[in-house]
Amino acid sequence: MEHPHPTPTDAAATKTRRITIDPITRLEGHGKIDIFLDENGDVDRAFFQIPELRGFEVFSLGRPAEDMPQITSRICGVCPTAHHMAATKALDDLYKVEPPPAAKKLRELLYSTFMLEDHALHVYVLGGPDFLVGPDAPAAARNIVGVIGAVGLEIGTRVISMRRRLREFIALLGGKVIHPVFGLPGGVAKGLASDELPRARELARDGLEFAQFTLQVFKDRVLANDEYLKMITSYPYTHRTYSMGLVDDANRLNFYDGNIRVTDPAGEVFARFPARQYADYIAEHVEPWSYVKFCYLKPVGWNGFTDGFESGIYAVAPMARLNAAEGMATPLAQKAFDEYTATLGSPVHYTLANHWARVIEMVYAAERMVELLDDPEITSTDLRTIPTAVPTVGVGVVEAPRGTLFHHYETDERGILTRANLIVATQNNAARMAMSVEKAARGLIHNGVVSEGLLNRIEMAFRAYDPCNACATHSLPGQMPLILRLRDRRGEVLQELRQ
Repeated sequence: MEHPHPTPTDAAATKTRRITIDPITRLEGHGKIDIFLDENGDVDRAFFQIPELRGFEVFSLGRPAEDMPQITSRICGVCPTAHHMAATKALDDLYKVEPPPAAKKLRELLYSTFMLEDHALHVYVLGGPDFLVGPDAPAAARNIVGVIGAVGLEIGTRVISMRRRLREFIALLGGKVIHPVFGLPGGVAKGLASDELPRARELARDGLEFAQFTLQVFKDRVLANDEYLKMITSYPYTHRTYSMGLVDDANRLNFYDGNIRVTDPAGEVFARFPARQYADYIAEHVEPWSYVKFCYLKPVGWNGFTDGFESGIYAVAPMARLNAAEGMATPLAQKAFDEYTATLGSPVHYTLANHWARVIEMVYAAERMVELLDDPEITSTDLRTIPTAVPTVGVGVVEAPRGTLFHHYETDERGILTRANLIVATQNNAARMAMSVEKAARGLIHNGVVSEGLLNRIEMAFRAYDPCNACATHSLPGQMPLILRLRDRRGEVLQELRQ
């Protein structure tokens, strides 16, 4: 159940009002928003803070690298398959081994199923209720129960049933739905038996029908509403940043394999590189008020929380993936992509457009399931190439539902980890999300007037990214106190808050 927002409180010592949204809701992990108003009741600063901390990069050290697909899937209970697959691909690179074609296709099949299921979770349970129920609806209604009330019990039952069936298939193929035991360096642990194929194909066809149904629901409930379209394209939810995503050889979107492609705010290609070169393009900036690190494009540099060509800040996640790609690799998804760009232009810089892009990706994921299950090689028993190389360094990348995910491992000659570095989707998006929350607050709060619905609209600025804060705070540097300094227009510190 979503918690009602707290009422604003006065910071009497500084004559500044402070509004705290704690906890923020309908996301993975924990976080809060602090908004400080000036003497006129307008927003002076707003901070999107991640106060939780996890230490996966540290306590993975000294362990066999082969354990990482299982260890890292424990980072998050919502996106374990993303970490499992990125870790598995990093092991392929670590041991310099190429999986057989059937193993790669099975991995992509499992991953496409996961993407369809996870995107459905966000559309109907996490971010979607803001549109399907309404941004100003009571907090108690902005959830799956409220969605069922808005769209009807029959549709609600269909959503729950579809997600259950998709998760059952993930468990069948991956061994477990939450913590898969599927990927191995050089292949997979289990194949798809011929007698399992008819049921799997039926699921894929039903999944495609469900994805198309969800796209129609989005058209009927969101795009047909002029007020929603105005909100999606409004100034408070717009940032012109770079975009990043994984693409195939033809520069079409791909979740599982390919090269990373970055486009600039005008949509022109800025870079295209393999996973192993990620450190040449991505750097991390630290702020004292959050445990999450803020990624930026190294060739551009860190120039603060600003957008535009001179800012190194970039976006990942569905909208950015569609910006970075030249199109979709399946016909129905391409048709939906064309409608999307015809309406919003290209590239798209509207944060709330992530919801529309996410539904288009559902169609693509389901189409890939159908294609892969129709491939005769999908039931092959040639599932693994045994590694023989001495391990040194391995980097793996996939597109998590929330954006580009990198796993980087270094080991000794026995394959024991000496270094682990994870750059997760939410970390890639952290700077843009911080900007989005502050810009929404500045654009929506005036003269100190706030309401429950208005504060929810500020939360919508981060929900569109479907952030996973548990994934994003994975390092353990020893100590990193949260310090927030409130300054006046002359830069003098008025108040210092510590956590």
